[in-house]
Amino acid sequence: MKRKIVNSVHIILVMFLSFSVNANEMKQPAPDFTLKSYNGKNLKLSEFRGQVVLVNFWASWCGPCRQEMPLLEKLHNKYAGLGFTVMGVNVEENNTEAKGIVKKEKLSFPVLFDTQNKVSELYQVSAMPSTVIVDRDGNMRYLHQGYKTGDEKTYYSWVKRLIKE
Repeated sequence: MKRKIVNSVHIILVMFLSFSVNANEMKQPAPDFTLKSYNGKNLKLSEFRGQVVLVNFWASWCGPCRQEMPLLEKLHNKYAGLGFTVMGVNVEENNTEAKGIVKKEKLSFPVLFDTQNKVSELYQVSAMPSTVIVDRDGNMRYLHQGYKTGDEKTYYSWVKRLIKE
């Protein structure tokens, strides 16, 4: 019961923070993690070293998250051949609805399931969605919290900059 109350408070707080947008530039090592993917394989962030990786923390109940999914798919498809990938990290204990969204949107980028919120805690995720862009050397370079229409232009700019490095 206590865990349900804590989870409910966390969800309400995250929903409230979803509507704010915050973008920061940084340069610090990205914490490594391993999570089970939609296709059943375990994927590890460090396996993508040498690529630019956009890690997007999302939830199926988050409207802005669902709105940005097709835009992330377009971004992934545009730059995948240049050493770039998107990793979607769903943060829900029950991922049934998330799997439905992956199927409906025909997402080709890896979608991972953080059912125990260990990775979202590691990255101190405080808003839905939260996006971290990791450079080829495994450093977190950009953090963007929340989503509103047009934010994808910022993602494109950051990704292009990091691909050229």
